[in-house]
Amino acid sequence: MTVHHLAVRVYFEDTDAGGILYHCSHMRFFERGRTEFLRDLGISQSMTADRTDPNALLFVVRRFSIEYKKPGFLDDLLTVETEISSIFGPRFTVAQRLLRGDELIAAAEVEVVATGGNGRPRRLPPAMAALIEGAC
Repeated sequence: MTVHHLAVRVYFEDTDAGGILYHCSHMRFFERGRTEFLRDLGISQSMTADRTDPNALLFVVRRFSIEYKKPGFLDDLLTVETEISSIFGPRFTVAQRLLRGDELIAAAEVEVVATGGNGRPRRLPPAMAALIEGAC
């Protein structure tokens, strides 16, 4: 199982008025983690997401579950850990953790569905599915 790590710094724009990591910022950090993980596998979302192309392939979040454990703070250096939990047809599930050192800040499970330019689910191309399956 491949675990991807991405370092993120908590900036002022990521916090609420009290300097605590705003709940929506967790989602942005998790999104960056998933995007960079796919990029490191050789899957560039910008190359697959041209909706004018009949062969477009878009990744859509179908379900996002997050559990907040501890607060993050302004200037914290955090790590987003990302791994593929499962893949089935056009869907794959991603497990993610946001850490400050060894301390768990939040955990998420995200179900992603591949769709065509028309918004309908479509199977991943075999080469792409193999890359994602290889990371499981």
